[in-house]
Amino acid sequence: MERPLTQYIHPGCPPFDFKEYEMTGGYSALQKALKSMTPQEVQKLVQDSGLKGRGGAGFNTGMKWSFVPMGEDAPHPKYLIANADEMEPGTFKDRLLLEGNPHQLIEGMILAAYAIQADVSYIFLRWAYKKAAQLLRKSIQEAYAAGVLGKNILGSGFSLEMHLHTGVGRYMCGEETALLNALEGKRATPRAKPPFPQISGLYGKPTIVNNVETLCCVPHIVNNGAEWFKGLSNSEDSGTKLYGVSGKVNNPGCWELPIGVTMRELIEEHALGMKNGYQLKGVLPGGASTDFLTTEHLDVKMDFASVAAAGSRLGTGTMVVMDDATCPVGFVHNLQHFFAQESCGWCTPCREGLPWVEKMLLSLEQGNGTNEELELLQLHTQLLGPGNTFCALAPGAMEPLQSALKYFKEDFEMHVALHKCPYGE
Repeated sequence: MERPLTQYIHPGCPPFDFKEYEMTGGYSALQKALKSMTPQEVQKLVQDSGLKGRGGAGFNTGMKWSFVPMGEDAPHPKYLIANADEMEPGTFKDRLLLEGNPHQLIEGMILAAYAIQADVSYIFLRWAYKKAAQLLRKSIQEAYAAGVLGKNILGSGFSLEMHLHTGVGRYMCGEETALLNALEGKRATPRAKPPFPQISGLYGKPTIVNNVETLCCVPHIVNNGAEWFKGLSNSEDSGTKLYGVSGKVNNPGCWELPIGVTMRELIEEHALGMKNGYQLKGVLPGGASTDFLTTEHLDVKMDFASVAAAGSRLGTGTMVVMDDATCPVGFVHNLQHFFAQESCGWCTPCREGLPWVEKMLLSLEQGNGTNEELELLQLHTQLLGPGNTFCALAPGAMEPLQSALKYFKEDFEMHVALHKCPYGE
């Protein structure tokens, strides 16, 4: 596998500065694109590569870019935004890229901006990523000094400004239209679609929002081609993927692997299996807002279609492992507490429904739950499901709950029968 995303990322070591990144082939893709490719050719190359959004949506990246108006009559300024908010519980892959190789992201952003002829770019960064913010500021300054940002980049006639924007720490900002509102200094609430951001985004102008990992793939695709990128995978999806595992495993971490690796390989070979005394009970395969899978799904490939066929979503590809000593009710209550706090309050089902769900789960944990509440919990997974709320926050929150009620129903019923949590304190 030639030049994977994490090849030059070494934990504990400072990332490359501009010159060091350039010595390893950095910014060669930018030179290639600016000197020998039109913006439409970059769009088509990325579309043909099959690169899908690595933030969870899984939409073809080049196709998303193609929806932006092009040509002399297109509105300006256009905007390119890197979504580096990464507030999904259990997800930490983008932090690895931001702290390990910031120039890779910057080069990917410049290439994406060139492909849509954007004038201004922003990195929307999670507030808690202090180290990443420091490194990005330094790297952006180096890029300006080297002439790969600013006016007339590398003498090509293409210009791009880049800014770092640190968010205030709201999960809602991971939704691209809420992110746009936050960038405009407004409350981080989602927008009605259509119009879509590609047509009317930041300040009403054409805008593309891409995940950090997605953008970091772009330089490698430009350098090596669409077929090369397709050939890196173990499935119908293309490329590599940053996979993470957290929980009571022997070696929690994050690894770049061919997309399509199985859950079993991730947990047993890379995370080195469960710690002594613990057995695997359930897995959230793509962060907190995905459905549980169980031991019967260990041989499912971790790609978009295979995980969906198993009844969940690939999401961010960072799995949270739940062991047999952890109470599923308490586990899900903890997640619902987070989602209820992070609701923006824009629509009634999410604003009122999530705190109600959290309250019922807490009642179960404290030994006061009833069978009627179990029925109400099941009903709420439908009432707060897709199509009933303004955005995907509440439906995402319902995914771990609905799957826990499916796979671990006995645990919920034991809380009612015993009037306490059977897992102890």
